Amino acid sequence: MTHIQSFPPIAGPAADRLILGSMPGKASLQAQQYYAHPRNSFWRIMEAVLGVPASLPYAERCLALAASGVAVWDVLQACTRSSSLDSDIVESSIVANDLATFLTRYPGIRTLYFNGRKAEAIFRRHLLPRLAGHPAELDTVALPSTSPANASLPVAEKIARWRVIADPRTSSGS
Repeated sequence: MTHIQSFPPIAGPAADRLILGSMPGKASLQAQQYYAHPRNSFWRIMEAVLGVPASLPYAERCLALAASGVAVWDVLQACTRSSSLDSDIVESSIVANDLATFLTRYPGIRTLYFNGRKAEAIFRRHLLPRLAGHPAELDTVALPSTSPANASLPVAEKIARWRVIADPRTSSGS
């Protein structure tokens, strides 16, 4: 088992949407980049949906996301797990990120998109109770995980479902 830490968020002043993952996998941790595993479809989806070229250097992709109003972060600040799988996260080791402070810093964010069911479950259990009384009304949208572990869904179908982030006004909150 390894105790791991997440990364700082990708965010810009125009942020009005936030994509929340669970925790970076081993390839991402080694590269110090969100969604660095070559079979993770996140950056291909961002290219298809937002026009952020997956071929750009990582720093430029991050700037392009931020310029489009999309922020990226994880629900977890730290945890212990033995592999890159969300199912290996030791529940008692979870340290959640401070989403309330983040949302205060980026008050334009009105929609949270979950990159997979585990991110949504952790949010509901560990972060949502801390948002009680937060002034912003937030829509939440669960999306299929971009992880290569979610191989049952073809990338084309993931892209179709992720298109909702292109225009948050068309999101159907949950």
